[in-house]
Amino acid sequence: MATIFSKIVAGEIPSYKVAEDEKYYAFLDINPLAKGHTLVIPKVEVDYIFDLDDETLAGLTKFAKKIAHKIKEQTGCKKVAMVVLGLEVAHAHIHLIPMNSEKDVDFGAEKLKLTPEEFKEIASRLAL
Repeated sequence: MATIFSKIVAGEIPSYKVAEDEKYYAFLDINPLAKGHTLVIPKVEVDYIFDLDDETLAGLTKFAKKIAHKIKEQTGCKKVAMVVLGLEVAHAHIHLIPMNSEKDVDFGAEKLKLTPEEFKEIASRLAL
């Protein structure tokens, strides 16, 4: 059975796409910790990030790096956190989160409530 992320890649579930190539897909987290919080995934469905083959893992990181630079440029944050948790969806993914302090990466914190218009505007500013 396909994960929600595979369904997003296939276009079966809508997303606020930031970037895509033949192997990777990036889209805004719908429960963001900060404006610009982006998920980066390989299109191949593998549950655990460290089960990805070396080439796919390296490519995922390189793809995420381009997006992180754009997030930093567009949000003015000090750094972009790269977080791998992976328990909530059985599909390897990286969270890219704009941050000005470590408190900005507290997954227990209240998530932002953004309108569809806000999501669209952020996705368009981050699009590669």
